[in-house]
Amino acid sequence: MSVKVAATHVMGSIEPRKVYCNTLIEMAKEDGRVCVLDADLMGAAGTKPFQAAFPERTFDCGVQEANMIGVAGGLSSRGFIPFAHTFGIFAARRACDQIFLAGAYAKQNIKVVGSDPGITAGLNGGTHMPFEDLGILTTIPGITVVEPCDAVAVGKVTRLAKETYGTWYMRLVRKEAAAVYEEDTDDFEVGKANLLRDGTDVTIIAMGYMVAEALKAADMLEEMGISARVLDMWCLKPLDEAAVIAAAKETGAIVTAENHSIKNGLGGAVASCLALNRPTAVEMVGVQDEFGEVAKTPALAGRFKLTAEEIVAKTQKVLVRKAHKHTWATLSNDLAKAINELRTYTDDVFTF
Repeated sequence: MSVKVAATHVMGSIEPRKVYCNTLIEMAKEDGRVCVLDADLMGAAGTKPFQAAFPERTFDCGVQEANMIGVAGGLSSRGFIPFAHTFGIFAARRACDQIFLAGAYAKQNIKVVGSDPGITAGLNGGTHMPFEDLGILTTIPGITVVEPCDAVAVGKVTRLAKETYGTWYMRLVRKEAAAVYEEDTDDFEVGKANLLRDGTDVTIIAMGYMVAEALKAADMLEEMGISARVLDMWCLKPLDEAAVIAAAKETGAIVTAENHSIKNGLGGAVASCLALNRPTAVEMVGVQDEFGEVAKTPALAGRFKLTAEEIVAKTQKVLVRKAHKHTWATLSNDLAKAINELRTYTDDVFTF
């Protein structure tokens, strides 16, 4: 796999939803099984060009998200590959039962696309701001859960979803995403994190909106003399546990960064992996136990501390914990050595 990272991480000129639609059109030309479903949000998803090109393979189910997933399951059972879009909150909360039953439980080949993840819902406000969708849907057995971080990744991951059988949930930023990947980056692999930058002092594991912020933070940390590894954990389930464990072993400190609640998203998954395999100091950047608010995305990023500056702050904190852990480990080893020497001495003294 060859990952090529963009030189700068400013907002890209191509909307991710346009790449999503163009990729669907390309795949539909190649494969007559590809079809598109929506719940009265085709304008939001940017898939009207697909409808114009393939009207017989486009189904607007209206404001009936749960029914749409049932329809997708039926189409899958007849051999089609349906991509069903709605806002992430409706996919995770309204249609969860249908994704569970008509999708994963029935072993169907449906691709659920939830747009406007986290703070990118912006002015739609707290009612439309999914901070919990990843946590809800990762609990479904066998489901693949992904979040491409920029327009290039959206195209790669959409094609990968089509080529990989099973029920998927993909978070989609519709309008603006900072550039992370160069166009000629090789295809992604399910269950494998992408190493965007190597480092020795700490590993920042990020996904979605926070990947670009993680790269900015790594630049800031470098100026402070801190070497940060950056992983794009674009595939949350299955989690790349090998990459997480290797990062813990090789850098000794982890910071997670996500546009989602830390309670049940990336931070929780990484912490669970480490608790079971290699206990390591972890700090989490993400939404606390809160609801969303109405504001533009940059303002919301500041409000919920989803910024490069917060990643830097959490990195400084985790490095202090890492240092303390090493200090205590050294003291513990010295104490154990002293006790053993004392035991040897007393055994010699009191041996008759």
